[in-house]
Amino acid sequence: EMFCRLHRSVLRQAQLLRGVSRSTALPRRACATFRTHEQCLELHYGGTQMHFNYVWLRDHCLSAASYNSKTNQRNLDTGSIDLTIRPESTRVEEDHLVITWPGGHMSRYSLSWLAENSFERKYQSTEQPRILWNSDIYKNANITSSKWDTFMSCDDELKKFLQNYLLYGIAFIDDVPTTVEATEAVTQRVSLIRETTYGRMWCFTSDFSRGDTAYSQLALDRHTDTSYFQEPCGIQVFHCLKHEGTGGRTLLVDGFYAAEKLRQSSPESFELLAQVPVKHDYIENTDRHQNHITGIGPLLNVYPWNNEMYLIRYNNYDRSVLNTISHDVVQRWYAAHRELTTELRRPENELWVKLTPGKVVFIDNWRVLHGRESFTGSRQLCGCYLTRDDVLSAARCFGLQA
Repeated sequence: EMFCRLHRSVLRQAQLLRGVSRSTALPRRACATFRTHEQCLELHYGGTQMHFNYVWLRDHCLSAASYNSKTNQRNLDTGSIDLTIRPESTRVEEDHLVITWPGGHMSRYSLSWLAENSFERKYQSTEQPRILWNSDIYKNANITSSKWDTFMSCDDELKKFLQNYLLYGIAFIDDVPTTVEATEAVTQRVSLIRETTYGRMWCFTSDFSRGDTAYSQLALDRHTDTSYFQEPCGIQVFHCLKHEGTGGRTLLVDGFYAAEKLRQSSPESFELLAQVPVKHDYIENTDRHQNHITGIGPLLNVYPWNNEMYLIRYNNYDRSVLNTISHDVVQRWYAAHRELTTELRRPENELWVKLTPGKVVFIDNWRVLHGRESFTGSRQLCGCYLTRDDVLSAARCFGLQA
């Protein structure tokens, strides 16, 4: 029930922010009619008009000869399908569209499956429901943190944690023992750890042991990590093991909330930031570490079929020489970047959290920017990156949309 309420809230917010609505569930016995055209089949079902290319239909046949239902893999060689293929006969039989192809092969498609997988439905749907937030929205949601003991032993608690993570892009676990080993255990409960140049589990203080500002006592402005990877790390995990001093609060900002505000106020700037690729570099040249890693991609990434955001790559520290933009566009890019930065830096969008020992935070590094205020004294953090694919896989296995 709680998820249904949150899901409805997501849809209402999506309508307000993006003017996109999700279709209601199709009735099981909705009336279906069809027409065959030269290049496609037109299907009317559940109040939606859909179009299916004939090669696409043959390619997606779920018969035993074409598809292995045990492995969920295609048996059919797509390269062998005649690109001019047309049905010999077509009919609707109960809840299925039945097509007989030249040569006698028969395909049966569930009408609800066709509707769910049509471009028309995909165009209206969100890939991952989210609740976009500023500080007040998040605080007023009264989201409870998971507790170490329950989280490690109860699948229902893990599901609730994953649900919060998917909706808000951040989730917390309290009462975690203040050791690297316990932090590793709690992250492995969620996903596989992604090893990078920083290692598998990393533990750092302000000793400048790496060529990165994070290894200092300086304040860090909001940013996403590993923007210099071709595929930035999906999940960032932080655990403050100890801090004897002042300051050091963690800053969290929902990048998608700010970007959607930009899309509302200046759609041309949003489109520019979503289309123009820029480079980010990590260059490290010390006695112990030699690295030069480069990632290329736009600051804002959207799915082309529904314009839903799925990744923000924002790191002003690591952004490289801006040589991927022509001289007649670069001024507009800087103006668009300034508009996005202004939204990201609005005080009402800042969620400040004190990571006390025992509190572990999981951050969607494709969505939520993090930073910190400067600090004094001895402060030790540990953490890691998690593989995004495996986190989303775990969520789907619980029946969550991800």
